[in-house]
Amino acid sequence: MTCVTTREEESLSARWEAYQRADRLTNHWYWRPGWRPARTFYTWHLTFKNQPDLHRLVAEIQSGLPTEALDLVPLSGLHLTVQGLGFADEVSGEDITHIVEAARDRCAQLPSFEINLGPVDPDAEGIGLLVRPWDKLTQLRTAIRDAIASVWSRVPEDVEFRPHITVAYSGANAPSGEIVASLRPLRRLRPVSLQVEAVELIELRRNDREYVWDTVDAIHLCGSLSR
Repeated sequence: MTCVTTREEESLSARWEAYQRADRLTNHWYWRPGWRPARTFYTWHLTFKNQPDLHRLVAEIQSGLPTEALDLVPLSGLHLTVQGLGFADEVSGEDITHIVEAARDRCAQLPSFEINLGPVDPDAEGIGLLVRPWDKLTQLRTAIRDAIASVWSRVPEDVEFRPHITVAYSGANAPSGEIVASLRPLRRLRPVSLQVEAVELIELRRNDREYVWDTVDAIHLCGSLSR
């Protein structure tokens, strides 16, 4: 299993220390700029439909969390955000076609790779899993960003990237003490590993207190069993 690098270890430690000092959670479900009910957003994600080891770990974590102030993510909703593209009513079908073609060309040059998920890595808006190593995921994201740049003059979102998978969102501005206590033993659960073989362009929407999506296209990496 791949070891945690210094950068990842420092991030995990700093975020845990900050989480323990915070008195209250931050409600995740406020409307970000541009978002509104029924509006959808194109974004590149990793999704985890057929990953039993990850599903077992997430279920064990979720069973140990108090749920009064947390919204548990359904196993079908687990995802890793790679790169946003834009609101569906602002992106043309022609641009989608060209960006997907460019992404397919670039990702075909990248080998599939293993990532490790865990330990628990929380912040005020939710409970996540540390994802490591970051370098392979950053390389994948760079390929997607380069594909977008081949079609558009400006690539959305910051270059900075902290990969993570959320297992529960903070649903209220509630006291954090009980959740901090529940996380201490959960942080000792053994991480799991899985193989990244594809990245998906999805059309994302917020359905009450849950993210759901339709897959627009899937881009497979070199060496993927699905190719």
